[in-house]
Amino acid sequence: MAYEKFKILKSNCVPLPIENIDTDQIIPARFLKATKRVGFGDNLFRDWKYNSDNTPKKEFVLNNKKFYGKILVGGKNFGSGSSREHAAWAIYDYGFRCVISSFFADIFRGNCLNIGVLPVQVSPEFLDKIFKVVFDDPKSEIIISLPDQTVTIEKLNISESFEINSYKKENMLNGYDDIDYLMNIKDDIIKFSKTTPL
Repeated sequence: MAYEKFKILKSNCVPLPIENIDTDQIIPARFLKATKRVGFGDNLFRDWKYNSDNTPKKEFVLNNKKFYGKILVGGKNFGSGSSREHAAWAIYDYGFRCVISSFFADIFRGNCLNIGVLPVQVSPEFLDKIFKVVFDDPKSEIIISLPDQTVTIEKLNISESFEINSYKKENMLNGYDDIDYLMNIKDDIIKFSKTTPL
């Protein structure tokens, strides 16, 4: 199994209400030397999180202990810029399993889905409600149901649906990457190859 199965996630949120967050801000280019998916979480939002002398920036949300959880809530146009997979790797390695925004860059969305991070796109109005609830009470929880394709603000008891490609949804429910999926249907592929003329 490539990553944890994703079905229903109930968690606190880390709010980052900044628009146009690009992949270089998520993981700066100087940290892209590794080829394995581990260790990138240490440098997630590195230049926003630390000063030049490596001391934490107190005002940055990831350094604020009252905000925590497996859901990152970002502003509109999250994941724009270069197509680096490492941005999704850094988010997963840090411990986030879902990113909520009102708009995602397509390549970033695909990279997230390939490694087990669920990108949930909601309306701008719903996103504003999430931010307000979380800033008012950091202990507020959001419920993400992948089977139902809904995101719920528990405190307000309101929900909104989100879209996801059916193939990617099935993979996330099973914890499969593309190779896992092919291995799972290996017998069907062999049968097809034997019964289908070239």
